[in-house]
Amino acid sequence: MQTNLADFIKDTREGKEAEDILRKCVHCGFCTATCPTYQLLGDELDGPRGRIYLIKQVLEGKPATVKTQQHLDRCLTCRNCETTCPSGVQYGRLVDIGRQVVEQQVSRPLMQRISRSALKQLLPRKWLFAPAMKMGQSLRPLLPRVLQNKIPAVQEAGVWPQAEHARKMLLLDGCVQPSMSPNINAATARVLDALGVQLQLAPKAGCCGAIRHHLNAQEDGLDDMRRNIDAWWPYVEAGTEAIVMTASGCGATVKEYGHLLAHDATYAGKAKRISALTLDLSEILPTFQDELVRRLQGRISKRIAWHPPCTLQHGQQIRGKVEALLTALGIDVQFCADSHLCCGSAGTYSVLQPKLAYQLRDNKLDNLQATAPEMILSANIGCITHLQSGTETPVAHWVELLDQMLTLSHIEQPAVAAVAE
Repeated sequence: MQTNLADFIKDTREGKEAEDILRKCVHCGFCTATCPTYQLLGDELDGPRGRIYLIKQVLEGKPATVKTQQHLDRCLTCRNCETTCPSGVQYGRLVDIGRQVVEQQVSRPLMQRISRSALKQLLPRKWLFAPAMKMGQSLRPLLPRVLQNKIPAVQEAGVWPQAEHARKMLLLDGCVQPSMSPNINAATARVLDALGVQLQLAPKAGCCGAIRHHLNAQEDGLDDMRRNIDAWWPYVEAGTEAIVMTASGCGATVKEYGHLLAHDATYAGKAKRISALTLDLSEILPTFQDELVRRLQGRISKRIAWHPPCTLQHGQQIRGKVEALLTALGIDVQFCADSHLCCGSAGTYSVLQPKLAYQLRDNKLDNLQATAPEMILSANIGCITHLQSGTETPVAHWVELLDQMLTLSHIEQPAVAAVAE
């Protein structure tokens, strides 16, 4: 694609990156066929090809409009189009650049400004979000359905293992997950402990930076990333094996720290190292498959439906690992129709674009429940909460099932030993 970027951006870091991305696009339209919002709305400008055209116009100097902003806002940033694109167009990065420019040109209505500001201020700060979530959970039965959908039932985390192991890994605790579903990280710690790995937490680490970065407060998002690097660096120097991600949305962002902070002379090298050390849990536990099979194969017969988050299958390009491990353990893993499509959670999308988000959720649940599962498993807190709001079928993180299986295995073994005696 030919480009002629306007003077205000063409010589900037963002402009050069955008131009490189735009020139790779041949407008073939393959991306449109797999875009969830295009499938719902049928509007070319609500698909990747149309949005790329809108961004190109703005970067070439055409003033952005409210309509431009609306079409970009409706994008889930699911990055399904990147998986589909034969030319390797990095659409996710391009839409971040385009949104930032449009945000500078188009003033939002007051209520939009208030809601977006509240999300940017509340969600990344655990000291604000945790008490707010606790209060919401205590009042949950009295709240309207739209708020109940965002507030999961209270969950106990269980015991965090205290054993010392020679092998150590570092965990991103995250910002909203510890309050919404504290058992996910605790279950991860217990599973790894059973496999001889000690999971550590850096107390000063927090939000991965995705929330503010994708809400066009990109400098604030970069500050969140710098804070995490500072918090993790002593553990990196001490030789931690990996930085473990239990939320695939966080993992997709942390793996991009090296790129997002490449311009920062102070943090560029460290950011690159952090990204290299970052692994989703689905990249770690399959390396213990033989041990897990030895302990667990055949102990639980369960039929589950697997929902791969967009940030796992498209953002991180990780596919097949969870499914293969669970299948090896004897679990009946079901794959639903259109498993490549987004469930509608997409970070703050389900708050800011509820109509589209719920349509996508209901479509996804129809497909998942058509497989008649006992449980629905996923790998991202946003997907889990969003899907659970529309079904009575239990929705959980896949590591929680492994934790349950190991717990039952541990209980059964002493009983077997007693019978043998």
